[in-house]
Amino acid sequence: MYNAYGLQDKNQCLRDYAPLVKRIAHQMMSKLPYSVQIDDIIQAGMIGLLDAASRYDEIHGAQFETYATQRIRGSMLDELRSADWLPRSLRREMRRIELAVSRLQQKVGRAPNETEIANELDVTLVEYQQMLQEARGAQLVYYEDFHDEDHDDFFERFEFSDDSDPMALLQDERFKVELVQAIENLPERERMLMGMIYEQEMNLREVGEVFGVSESRISQLHSQAVARLRSSLKGC
Repeated sequence: MYNAYGLQDKNQCLRDYAPLVKRIAHQMMSKLPYSVQIDDIIQAGMIGLLDAASRYDEIHGAQFETYATQRIRGSMLDELRSADWLPRSLRREMRRIELAVSRLQQKVGRAPNETEIANELDVTLVEYQQMLQEARGAQLVYYEDFHDEDHDDFFERFEFSDDSDPMALLQDERFKVELVQAIENLPERERMLMGMIYEQEMNLREVGEVFGVSESRISQLHSQAVARLRSSLKGC
């Protein structure tokens, strides 16, 4: 596959590193809604792999795999952003949950439990959990949070300009401080869950095994934790 000049056969490179693309895709899918097709994510990842092979001809072995992983993930994320992968209807449902959490937080002076949130939404507990399940892939920050004509800018109090993006916000020190505090205020189980997913990079199935519950239950708790964080940071 390699010669003195680096990558020799890009087709062979695609074959050799296809398992890496699939592994990254499956890891990413654990945090995405059911509307996302894994074949689309894999295809985007293969494009990222080919781009890595084209750009980094003089690197091979472990160094190339590290570089390729970055390009693969970047290509997958670009595909998700361009496809607007979380339907607006689901984002509206998440906003409903965020507002309910905020109202209850002010009313009871603590993090409300699932039954209380369901009652606030005037739905059954099962219906509320289904809402959380369908919102799998809910994110802390969306691009449309900065350009939503129907709602106030989500983080307008951070005084970011209209061309700001989520990555710029997530790197802002003021935001980091408030995010850390918001995570500390989560119920213990949800705080642990978020640490496993985002710090230890465990997938939902692995987290479910630790907690002794199903992957779908972890998905629900993740969506609920995101709703709590967005509600807290937004200051609804």
